[in-house]
Amino acid sequence: MARYDVADASQGAFANSEANAEIFFQLGMKYSIGRDVAADYVEAHKWFNLAAMRGNRSAIAYRQELADEMSAAEIASAQRAARDYLNA
Repeated sequence: MARYDVADASQGAFANSEANAEIFFQLGMKYSIGRDVAADYVEAHKWFNLAAMRGNRSAIAYRQELADEMSAAEIASAQRAARDYLNA
């Protein structure tokens, strides 16, 4: 299986194509732990939400763990960001 740089999934070729759940999951991991970027729970929740929508079961669990650490406003912001990504 080919590996893609997860940085490419948030922009460029994958941004407007049918990206798979694994790429979204990896982006969620990247932002949740601050791998090569500043940790950002809102951004991580957004990517886990998108991965979960595409069937990644691990993303569901990680999204819930993040939600337990986030305010209601942060969760709402992450959900809006996921909707905006889908509608872009």
